Amino acid sequence: MFKKIVVPVDGSESAWRALRQAMEVGMKFDSEIIVITVIQPYNNAALLAVPLDNNVISQSNADLEHIGQEVLRAAKDVVGDYKHNVTYTLEVGHPSERIIAAAKETGADAIVLGSRGLSGIAEFFLGSVSSKIAQYSNVPVLICK
Repeated sequence: MFKKIVVPVDGSESAWRALRQAMEVGMKFDSEIIVITVIQPYNNAALLAVPLDNNVISQSNADLEHIGQEVLRAAKDVVGDYKHNVTYTLEVGHPSERIIAAAKETGADAIVLGSRGLSGIAEFFLGSVSSKIAQYSNVPVLICK
């Protein structure tokens, strides 16, 4: 039933709860866990209006990638000795779009994610990643509080 489960993580406590929940479900169904973290690079149109040195933007993107790798390392600690296959992926782009695309590309049967990430007040204005994924995903979505 749930042979492949995508679990987006961003370093938040909600994401770690979702990862632990996905592992519990995965143990029952011998599921592969696909851990994904998504970074959004600084290259949007709003930044183009500000006279910034391109090196500053490149450095910021490198910092974001480093943070993403650290989140994946922390996920490996949470996963521990899970008995089935686990893959770790760093994606670049809009979180909800990349998570849904990753589920489709990997042939995932479900997405398990936290209800709140680290986005703070931006979530209020833009709509949360979890609600967008629940709305647009073609596979079952489990949102963990």
